[in-house]
Amino acid sequence: MDFLERFNEYSIMWVMVIYDLPVGTKEQMKEAANFRKSLMGDGFTQFQFSVYARHCPSLDNANVHIKRVKAMLPKVGDIAIMCMTDKQFADIEILRCKKQKEEEPPKQNWTQLELF
Repeated sequence: MDFLERFNEYSIMWVMVIYDLPVGTKEQMKEAANFRKSLMGDGFTQFQFSVYARHCPSLDNANVHIKRVKAMLPKVGDIAIMCMTDKQFADIEILRCKKQKEEEPPKQNWTQLELF
């Protein structure tokens, strides 16, 4: 197997972790922060808020990181792990939208005329 066969867009994987953790108490906030820090410690980077992604050279390597995520699960919350090929990841459309400010009517400098 040559280099191009080994590392192509169908064998390179991305692992995405999507989570929704409660943060109603100090303990829950600490647990959510620890989970996020653990993800980053394992090489995940923030893709969006509560969505982290990690590049893996193979499916076997991706499975190692998936097992690590499963080992660091907090007590409460919802977590999804998604694995996709580099080709599928490259097809993601990322749209950045800006909210337009409502235009304020121009201020008019009317001066009142005094007649008397």
